[in-house]
Order: sequence, then C-alpha cells, then structure tokens
Amino acid sequence: MSEDITTFGTAGVDKMPPRTGRLFVVTVADAYQPATDQWRDLAPEIHRQRLVVEGVPSRIITDADIRDYLRELTIVTEMIPLMDPVTHSSPTYGWAGWTHWETSGAHFYAWDRPKLFFSVDIYTCKAFDSRAVVEFSREWFDATEITWRGF
Repeated sequence: MSEDITTFGTAGVDKMPPRTGRLFVVTVADAYQPATDQWRDLAPEIHRQRLVVEGVPSRIITDADIRDYLRELTIVTEMIPLMDPVTHSSPTYGWAGWTHWETSGAHFYAWDRPKLFFSVDIYTCKAFDSRAVVEFSREWFDATEITWRGF
C-alpha cells in the first residue's frame, strides 16, 4: 500500500480511525462483521421494527405479483399507504419493488436466476405481527422454503 492509503480492519462505530486527511480502506469482510456488542440504541424513544423475509417461491415472480403483494402486505401489517407500490426490473438482477407507508415502508427483491428467490425488507416505526407477515409471504408465493429474521 502507498503511504497515502492505510488498511483499517474490524472497523466499528466506536473504532473508526481519526480523520487525518488520509484514505482508509475497510475490507468487505471487516465491514460485515457482527457488531452486536457495539450496537447502541441512539433513539430509544422512537419505535423501530425490522423484518427480513427470504424464500424460494414455487413460480417466477412478476411485476404484478410484487405490486399486489406489497398492497396486501400493507393490510397484513396494518400500515397506512402513502403511495401505490412501484417496481423496476434490472435485466441482470431481476425485479425490485418498494412501498411507502406513513410509518416507513418495505422493499422487495425477486430473482429468477441463478435460482428462484425473493427477499423482503420491512422497516417500520409502528409495531406489526412478524409471524403474520412470514405466513402471508409463504402463502402468497407458495414458498417451498422460507426464513426470516426480525430485529
């Protein structure tokens, strides 16, 4: 490495290098290390709930499937929609969709290659029933496999 670039490993919120005007490189492996011991709730007075649901659908997921799923997800989570869901397709990576709620929103991603797969990322400032979302997602896409993580 040149003198103007320093590699800094295991970077965390409390361990970032001082600002010196030099370029610091944080490796991908370091950036994705679990940092639960470093996590601090900076706004405990604001409710935040996150849920990631991933699954293997029994069929290819279409643009209409995503929009309809996000509309129904709004009902399942009892959120207030601020807009109709939007979608966009990438010829390389597949479909993506998003819906905006009064209390945040949800992102949806679908692949048909290298395998059928979907991922939903929900972030809200209002409580919702995670189990209802997982079961709804399983049924909506007739998923042969499903997993989830709430935090």
